Amino acid sequence: MARFGGMPGGGGGMDMMRLMKQAQKMQEDAAKLQQDMQAARFEGKSGGGMVTVTVNGHGHLVSVNIEPSLCSPDDVELLEDLIVTAAKEASAVAQSEQEKGMEKITGTLEGLNLPPGLF
Repeated sequence: MARFGGMPGGGGGMDMMRLMKQAQKMQEDAAKLQQDMQAARFEGKSGGGMVTVTVNGHGHLVSVNIEPSLCSPDDVELLEDLIVTAAKEASAVAQSEQEKGMEKITGTLEGLNLPPGLF
């Protein structure tokens, strides 16, 4: 048994069971995080709040709100730039929140000496 990483006398089985339980819980937590991120909403603003976009937790655009005063035909290019800027900001917030959630989930594996970035 020792040659497979367990301890003589079968002591390694308990560590393997604990590891498998942790992995299962981590998988369940990750699935819940994905559901939560799909339902989550994050806003990004530009132009002093004249343009607001909302993305879900995966960074997908959900809505765009534009201050009516921006709708002059002469300002179309500016308006397009403001929307892109606001969408980038909202997506960055969503990405950050998802990373924080995964850090909480994978934090339970400290002490196992897994390679960084594995999860």
